[in-house]
Amino acid sequence: MSDEAGLRGRVVLLTGASGGIGGALGRRLIAAGARVAFTYGEHAEDAERLVAEAKDAGLDAIALAGDLADAAVPARLVEETTAALGPVEILVANAGHSAQREYAKVDLATWDRTLAVNLRAPFLLAQAVLPNMTERGWGRVLFMSSVAAFTGGVVGPHYAASKAGLHGLLHFLASRVAAQGVTVNAVAPALIEDTRMLPAGDGDAPALPIPVGRYGRPEEVADLSMAVLRNGYLTNQVIGLDGGIHPR
Repeated sequence: MSDEAGLRGRVVLLTGASGGIGGALGRRLIAAGARVAFTYGEHAEDAERLVAEAKDAGLDAIALAGDLADAAVPARLVEETTAALGPVEILVANAGHSAQREYAKVDLATWDRTLAVNLRAPFLLAQAVLPNMTERGWGRVLFMSSVAAFTGGVVGPHYAASKAGLHGLLHFLASRVAAQGVTVNAVAPALIEDTRMLPAGDGDAPALPIPVGRYGRPEEVADLSMAVLRNGYLTNQVIGLDGGIHPR
């Protein structure tokens, strides 16, 4: 088991751990020796599987349930993680909600739930963990965005707006905690297969044009995410991972 630039023993709160990207990243965190709270909204079995893998590796880990559309849940997840594992040192706000709609068919319930899960919850989570990180002089916050924040994407205006909002949020937060050893960044992937948004395509050609000619993989998102978490000089950045769809 390798120690990835001091991540061994760090306490991580990973939301959306039951999805494809969350599962891949969870396994990388286990390999790095981190102690992880794997949170999920549904599919408890996937999060529990990660807990079992962590414990097989000799690491403390827990699975926590919570609907992030509920404004009380982010603070509870932080409290339960802290009680079980210790203060959160790394926050990965990976959970997301997407329901494809044409702009004229986005109703208020769809808009509100998407913004609550994709933007409000990451803010509330960061608001809860940043004071302790700055006090301790070390911390990492990573938001999971999307190329839709830059291009509008194909899911709908509610989804694009929620992801674009993450960028403004991280720019505000990063500049205020950098001097205390805390980094705030985002990864913006697109068209990642073997996820609930885009199930495995069995080698099918992408339905949308991707310059590299294939879909991305959850493991590739996890690779980039781990590089961001390892790097203490990288902050206030949104890093795209979209096969060349949107050059920046």
